[in-house]
Amino acid sequence: MTGVDDVPTVSGKCARQLTVQMMQNPQILAALQERLDGLVGSPSGYMESLPKVVKRRVNALKNLQVKCAHIEAKFYEEVHELERKYAALYQPLFDKRSDIVKAAYEPTDEECEWKADDEEELTEEMKEKAKVEEEKKDEEKEDPKGIPEFWLTVFKNVDLLSDMLQEHDEPILKHLQDIKVKFSDQGQPMSFSLEFYFEPNEFFTNTLLTKTYKMRSEPDESDPFSFDGPEIMGCTGCTIDWTKGKNVTLKTIKKKQKHKGRGTVRTVTKTVPNDSFFNFFTPPEVPESGELDEDSEAVLAADFEIGHFIRERIVPRAVLYFTGEAIEDDDDDYDEEGEEADDEGEEEGEEENDPDYDPKVGGRMPTVDLM
Repeated sequence: MTGVDDVPTVSGKCARQLTVQMMQNPQILAALQERLDGLVGSPSGYMESLPKVVKRRVNALKNLQVKCAHIEAKFYEEVHELERKYAALYQPLFDKRSDIVKAAYEPTDEECEWKADDEEELTEEMKEKAKVEEEKKDEEKEDPKGIPEFWLTVFKNVDLLSDMLQEHDEPILKHLQDIKVKFSDQGQPMSFSLEFYFEPNEFFTNTLLTKTYKMRSEPDESDPFSFDGPEIMGCTGCTIDWTKGKNVTLKTIKKKQKHKGRGTVRTVTKTVPNDSFFNFFTPPEVPESGELDEDSEAVLAADFEIGHFIRERIVPRAVLYFTGEAIEDDDDDYDEEGEEADDEGEEEGEEENDPDYDPKVGGRMPTVDLM
């Protein structure tokens, strides 16, 4: 009679070898894939095993959850109203920032006082010497007006925006004087607009370019449990009135064509789209059906991320992106997350792979919904 100790066992090494052999078998892999496909979206079976009276109570909990989703939607609507209210309080400060940048206002000595970290240990004699040297350099240079290339520098300092910039965009963005965020009026559908103000220039006649993002903060009746805050439903740009020959969003190419019969060759000139930051103002249109091809979906997803980042980070903290201090803060955030990943393992990785997770903003972006 065979005892328990006599039962054959499979060593860890043998088990791993067996697993490798199985995973190299196409028939086994196909069977596993078929089984997994059948499990996707299917319940675990636990709910089906519950008594009817318990299922009834679970349905009551679901109804409570739907009510919670509607309350959450109202919460976000009020947050939007608060943003609108405080935007009006911030705006005078942003207007003064704009006046300083474009040389419409010269700040007083008192307004310009700022104790930098590296000045703390300097003696009075060293400070005076540095001041004299600085004044000497200023005398040698032509007196600049305002803060030249302020917004262009901001854009070039931020990876998300610099990736959009082309060399031919930079001369145009030197004329950008201000960016404002405008929220929808009280009682109007939730939205926000980005307003780009330009000084008169040789490239286009517009002094204002706009981009508006339409949002919704209400649960989907067909899937209320998916609600996770405001959704960006779509966006609209504006028409840029380019000066003739200055449209950087288009380029002219020449192609040679050979006639099939005669064999003669002719040169054909074609106008095709060109990479440019200013394509930001002509996003793909979302059809009523909400169906888009993969390329358009990718463009819109990136567009929403950029619009959200400009609204949440760039406009409120522009000077810190100009000096690079905000970039250093963002880098510190990434380092901290990397350290946490060592302790938390896969959980941190999953959060970073979440397309709605934005470590720079410190939370979730508004959900993108093209339906």
